Amino acid sequence: MAYQPPSGPTHRHGDSWQASGQSRFGANGYAPAGVGEKLGDIFGGERKSSLPMYKDKPYAYPSGRRPPWFRRKRVLGLILASLAGLSWWFGILSPLSHITGGSDAAVVKKSKSSWFGSIGVVDWDERAERVKEAFRVSYNDYEKHAWGDDEYHPVAKDGKKMVPNGLGWIIVDALDTLMLMNLTTELEHSRKWIHDNLTYDQDHDVSTFETTIRMLGGLLSAHYLSSSFPGVYAPVTDELGDDMYVEKAADLADRLMGAFETQSGVPLASVNLRTMKGIPSHADAGASSTAEATSVQLEMKYLAKLTGETHYWDRAEHVMKVVDDNDMPDGLLPIFIYADQGAFRGNNIRLGSRGDSYYEYLIKQYLQTSQQEEVYETMWNESMVGVKKHLLTYSRPSNFTVLAERPNGLDKEISPKMDHLVCFMPGTIALATTDGLPVAQARKQSDWSAHKDEDMRLAEELMKTCWGMYTITPTGLAGEITYFNIHDPPLMYDDYTPDNRPQSPNSFERLPNLPGIDSRPVGTDDYVIKPSDAHNLQRPETVESLFYMWRITGDEKYRNWGWTMFEAFMKHTAVPDGSGYSSINNVNTVPPPLRDNMESFWLAETLKYFYLLFSSNDMLPLTDVVFNTEAHPFPRFQLGKLFKTGWERKARDAKGKLVPGKQPEVVPSVLDNMGPRKIETIHLTETKAIGTSTIAESVLSVSSTSPDVAATEAVAITSLAAT
Repeated sequence: MAYQPPSGPTHRHGDSWQASGQSRFGANGYAPAGVGEKLGDIFGGERKSSLPMYKDKPYAYPSGRRPPWFRRKRVLGLILASLAGLSWWFGILSPLSHITGGSDAAVVKKSKSSWFGSIGVVDWDERAERVKEAFRVSYNDYEKHAWGDDEYHPVAKDGKKMVPNGLGWIIVDALDTLMLMNLTTELEHSRKWIHDNLTYDQDHDVSTFETTIRMLGGLLSAHYLSSSFPGVYAPVTDELGDDMYVEKAADLADRLMGAFETQSGVPLASVNLRTMKGIPSHADAGASSTAEATSVQLEMKYLAKLTGETHYWDRAEHVMKVVDDNDMPDGLLPIFIYADQGAFRGNNIRLGSRGDSYYEYLIKQYLQTSQQEEVYETMWNESMVGVKKHLLTYSRPSNFTVLAERPNGLDKEISPKMDHLVCFMPGTIALATTDGLPVAQARKQSDWSAHKDEDMRLAEELMKTCWGMYTITPTGLAGEITYFNIHDPPLMYDDYTPDNRPQSPNSFERLPNLPGIDSRPVGTDDYVIKPSDAHNLQRPETVESLFYMWRITGDEKYRNWGWTMFEAFMKHTAVPDGSGYSSINNVNTVPPPLRDNMESFWLAETLKYFYLLFSSNDMLPLTDVVFNTEAHPFPRFQLGKLFKTGWERKARDAKGKLVPGKQPEVVPSVLDNMGPRKIETIHLTETKAIGTSTIAESVLSVSSTSPDVAATEAVAITSLAAT
């Protein structure tokens, strides 16, 4: 297939892959709703959508008795509509003001008294409901105008398919958010589309990485929530089957496996879904992105655990060995790797695009398997040493901590640039430091140390830097890339001790007025957003880290920052008719021009993390789950009898350098000697049939906290015994 210009949803790492197929331009014939129509809907007007009635938004049934004039819906509707129109005219109301509430007043309740009167306490449950409503508005608009399409344009009210029959890019990515928010009717509508329409037997190439983290991850997390929390998260009664998610996931994963058919085992950038053949990148001399090749492991390992098919595990894990065998200095990797050779291309080092999730998945692989694969914690710790030594510097004049880049190698000049993607790091550092425990509890553990205290301080400082990306702009939203003014020569993190490191401002209060200069945000002279980098794509990384920092530190400022950010999204990314949200072109312009695109990660990640940030900490405790890089939660589990780390690091000396001639033996997989025919005997049907056997129960007691995982492992062991 000839290469076509890139299009489609935003690629996590800044590029797009091939996309073609049918598009829908106003196929439903809906005109954008005006203010009058919105008010009519609010006050009981009939819904003009062709979608079925929602169980959680029932129609009002008429009574047999005619009410007095002042209680009639039409009269009240006209009166209220008139008042609303006047309020609109005088600027009191704005689109979707019922979501943001216009102020904090609607979500603050009086619950305590003192000598000084009542003390306001924020109603965080109400704020979570505001997020839920924003999600519902976004999803319902997509349902109405572009159902089944892979990208959506909320201003034009049309969508487009990435492949001829669509991949359910938005639908599948949003499944677990629908569940967590208990949007049952929307979930059943989505499940029906998946059951009736979703097929991966399509002659088209897709991004190996993006398809894994969004589609495979979305299906697996939907399975986890529905199977491990029956009756809790949006229970359905559609009788479409409990195994639908895993069956679709296994079919997709089998097709993605073709990307791993390379001489080194490192996956190619793309894969054709029908032929199952990997396709090299059309750019970068055919090299794969390092982050993309090393950020499919959580998904493949969980699927292997569910199905007993170890080849998913082995293929994904082998990539980690190839990468580590390159022995890159201080655990920092160039951002491109040749799939055929397993060798890196160039020496561009960064934790932004094409580098980010490699580091994220190191610590999360360690946590996913219940801290039983220590090699990944070791690799994470080495990379953190490298980050502190080579990439951490300070801004001028305010001394914000900057996680910079080395575009020409570790021995060359530093570039004071941070992609918004880098803002996953504060939360990830905190997660790695406490293993998901609240820090107050983690400090009581026997392994707590001054080094861990230092890492928590680093997480807090980087969180402050990322939050500053939002506070310095007129919209209160961050640009895609931020540069920093830094000291000359650069002040490097490792040149100081914890007691004398440069200090950033204690607060984000505005700078005082100076003669001839108005009050300005703190950091105005530190942060630089270039015009070409000023767009905002509704990215989740900062709110993701706010979520982790709140859960781990318990400091409510992180929740407050999140609410301020959410209000900025509601105010500046709402489309003109108030029916959805779009990415924007310029965070430094008010009002910002809209890009007319709703990213799938707006639903899958950004709004999910807002919802979790404002919800109870009992929802998905960090000690029980790991989130993939698309915010899809998976359970932590034990390795059990079937799985193990199938490789060992090459021998290294005290300085971390490889020792010549000392190579470890490769640890064989349990199923290495089984032919393809024997592996094929392990099916989901067997899982269901034997799931309550005594073997499954005995495995459950020692190998996993997830019943379906343990039962499947028992099936695999039984199959091995039978052969």
